[in-house]
Amino acid sequence: MKNKIKYMVVIPLIIFFIISITTIYSISLTNNINSVVTKQVIWYLVGFFIIILTTKKKLYKILDYSIPLYIFFNVLLFLLLIFGTEVNGSKCWFTIPKIGSFQPSEFMKIILILINAKTLSYYDKKIGNRTFKDDVKIFFIIMGITLIPSILTFLEPDTGMVIIYFLISFVMLFIFGIRKSIFIILIALVGILAGTFLYFYFNYQDNFINMFGTSFFYRIDRLLDWSNKSGMQLTNALASIKAAGLFGFGIGKTPIYIPEAHTDFIFSVYSSNFGLIGTVILITTILLFDTNLLIYSTKEIDKKHKYIIIGFVTMILYQQIQNIGMNIGLLPITGITLPFISYGGSSLISYMLGITLILNYNQDKKIT
Repeated sequence: MKNKIKYMVVIPLIIFFIISITTIYSISLTNNINSVVTKQVIWYLVGFFIIILTTKKKLYKILDYSIPLYIFFNVLLFLLLIFGTEVNGSKCWFTIPKIGSFQPSEFMKIILILINAKTLSYYDKKIGNRTFKDDVKIFFIIMGITLIPSILTFLEPDTGMVIIYFLISFVMLFIFGIRKSIFIILIALVGILAGTFLYFYFNYQDNFINMFGTSFFYRIDRLLDWSNKSGMQLTNALASIKAAGLFGFGIGKTPIYIPEAHTDFIFSVYSSNFGLIGTVILITTILLFDTNLLIYSTKEIDKKHKYIIIGFVTMILYQQIQNIGMNIGLLPITGITLPFISYGGSSLISYMLGITLILNYNQDKKIT
């Protein structure tokens, strides 16, 4: 059964590879970005090589290095604010000559999953019958771990990535079994704060800008922009999807210009090129991929492994829903890319590392 599940994870990865390269190539025919096609092929080959190289390897000891990795990447996130390359007003990348850009926050997602898994499994063993006080303590420890990279990433600024950090931690805490009353209290507090914040934003915009700055005001405005279906990105994306029909326009024949076509809005280009049939194939592959990862998490694996799988699936599932949702106007535009499809070396390698940990973490290890 384990080998069957592995194949049902790897096969969708191959389909994702074909869809990603084909769509990016289609975009390159009109947007003059030929180099990204080659780079995406290279990153995919590196990713597959990592999976093959680690087949039947014992990777569970990686958790022993989660704290040093966490510290190292937080230092990188801090240095990014000083030495990072600014693109569209954000410092999210280091530029590596002759290689490309490197985005530490993409790897921080995987490291956050690892350190959360290590922390939660530690308290699983240390505390038998947890009290409410124990749960509150564990909750704040995980939130503290999450808050440090969140602040540094927010300052880049990258709001979408911060949402992913917290979502990963919340879901992992939920699977851990933190009392629901803690989540209810948290939701109530967040609701009150968000309501107050939005009231201030809508009714006292001048004061809001004076307090938080024009950059932050723009980020909030961009998030809320989807509600009235305005903005060139969303307008053009919706137009291209609606006009695609059953079979689409074909490769290199996207009918309208879409900004960030090879990253944030690659789903719109793919849908316009391959129509409803192609979209159904992509969505079916995504569902197959996610379902098999979730099935794997129900097998007889140790709790650390289960936490890693749940954290990874949370990250992937949210990004899939968020990206496709913002492409079709159902969710705010947050700059979240479509996993395994959008262009990006850092994101793709981080996903492949996550898949490697899931498939090979528990090799020949006694279940505990």
